[in-house]
Amino acid sequence: MKTVGQGQVRIPGKLRERSGPSPAGDVESEAGKDSIALRKKSGKLKLAKWKGRCKKSFEELGYSSVDQFIEDLRGR
Repeated sequence: MKTVGQGQVRIPGKLRERSGPSPAGDVESEAGKDSIALRKKSGKLKLAKWKGRCKKSFEELGYSSVDQFIEDLRGR
């Protein structure tokens, strides 16, 4: 890795391809005694687009809601 300036670090292309952060992607860092670990920052799940898509499938299984299905799975 190479220091670029302004607190930026250049990550070699082969490492970027393997780990997945995009050029504009954010990373999280954690400092150890003799090292710094960089991790790709996890993105937020956009669940709104999935809302209501499984309703029919759950109804076919005999459940009136996803919560009821989860409770049944957990054995409650």
